[in-house]
Amino acid sequence: MPLAMNRDVFITCAVTGAGDTTAKSSHVPVTPQQIAESAIDAAKAGAAIVHCHVRDPETGAASRRNELYREVTDRIRSAEIDVVLNLTAGMGGDIVFGGVDKPLPLNDAGTDMAGAEERVSHVAECLPEICTLDCGTMNFSLGDYVMTNTPAMLRAMAKRMTDLGVRPEIEAFDTGHLWFAKQLVEEGLIEDPVLIQLCMGIPWGAPDDLNTFMAMVNNVPASWTFSAFSIGRNAMAYPAAAVLAGGNVRVGLEDNLYVGKGKLATNADLVEKAVQVVEGMGARIIGPAEVREKLKLTKR
Repeated sequence: MPLAMNRDVFITCAVTGAGDTTAKSSHVPVTPQQIAESAIDAAKAGAAIVHCHVRDPETGAASRRNELYREVTDRIRSAEIDVVLNLTAGMGGDIVFGGVDKPLPLNDAGTDMAGAEERVSHVAECLPEICTLDCGTMNFSLGDYVMTNTPAMLRAMAKRMTDLGVRPEIEAFDTGHLWFAKQLVEEGLIEDPVLIQLCMGIPWGAPDDLNTFMAMVNNVPASWTFSAFSIGRNAMAYPAAAVLAGGNVRVGLEDNLYVGKGKLATNADLVEKAVQVVEGMGARIIGPAEVREKLKLTKR
């Protein structure tokens, strides 16, 4: 594939995520106010899109309570700075099996399975401009946890998102997820322009070596728009890789807690670092207005 560097780049900041990171860094936002304020700071630093999960304000654990999404949404929309809002719809597909010798019954402590309508109920209520669709099932990290997204579930969720006028951002953790995304487009369940997030380095999806990354990129149709990120120590190298491959950038505390060796980051720190990388390569950072025009988003 010939080098086709992207010269007009948007940055997405994944503000908090659902992982067990709150004990590892005091900068990970937990309450709706903290999440919104961190998202707003990221926007001021140069992020055109903020990707938001919510957490239980008391425990810090991942949550999908609609009232928490509503508060985050209202706080971001009432801010003085403009930013494109992207809410996760990845919650509600968690299965934890009971163990290697007795997988059933499931482990209630980690299992959280919901129907398609329930999984997008906060999207219907808050109507963000973008929401994510994790386009496949995979073993995720350690133990007996499986991230579960069946073809029937994904079709129903994609249709609901499209009917609501919310742009799905396909989160692809492996090449098969891109294959199914193409099927959703072919069936008319996702409309152009198609937006893809290449999620690299998550056990046990696509590793973040450059050969695998380019295999993912080469499976993205030329007319689609993609971003990419990696978790952990390669997170701050991936802005350069993504831009060189023709894509856009995602950073944030969902994916990586550090801005340098041993230096804990805020979301704004990570966005500022990404801006430096992108502009140092000779590309231009574009803002939310240009992103809306590019992706045909409906501002609310």
